[in-house]
Amino acid sequence: MKILVTGFDPFGGDKINPAIEAVKRLPDEINGAEIFKLEIPTVFNKSAEVVRKAIEKENPDYVLNVGQAGGRSGLTPERVAININDGRIPDNEGYQPLGEPIHEDGETAYFTQLPIKAEAKAIRDAGLPASVSNTAGTYVCNHIMYQVQYMRDKEFPNIKAGFIHIPFLPEQVVNRPNTPSMALDDIVKGLTAALSAIVDRDGKSDIEAVEGANH
Repeated sequence: MKILVTGFDPFGGDKINPAIEAVKRLPDEINGAEIFKLEIPTVFNKSAEVVRKAIEKENPDYVLNVGQAGGRSGLTPERVAININDGRIPDNEGYQPLGEPIHEDGETAYFTQLPIKAEAKAIRDAGLPASVSNTAGTYVCNHIMYQVQYMRDKEFPNIKAGFIHIPFLPEQVVNRPNTPSMALDDIVKGLTAALSAIVDRDGKSDIEAVEGANH
């Protein structure tokens, strides 16, 4: 089994992005699955082009995109991506779409194929906060989650894909009072647990519930 895991580069004035820092530190193998790690730009459309090339090259069974969600206190597997680009800030190439569809011929929304409740439970079992999220936002995180689902719909029907948001690192909140953060080692631990759950649930349905893990 092959799993492609992507992480974004820094954006929005931050000099570090926990997404790519954590992805780079993931094991090369988890529960027998090969882990392929890829840095992608925080740029609308270009991020999808980079991921498409990696899918064509590696032919993964799963794709897990990882992104920063400043303000969240835990790791949050995402349930759904919506067909909208609406940037509160410009991307890393200065593009700021406002209320534009990602694909005119795409579905209004796409749901993940990943076992998000099992992911959340595995992260909690590892001693870290986690919950299922029902909004990936409207910035490049939602964009890449939607784009990979669109690719699955149109080009790569055999892959299963999804997204997980992670908190700020402690050094990112020095000048952001009362904002949650999580140590990089813990983020890596949580992502590893989530990937283990993906491998363990391969060919099976998601678990039915994680107590208190929906918001």
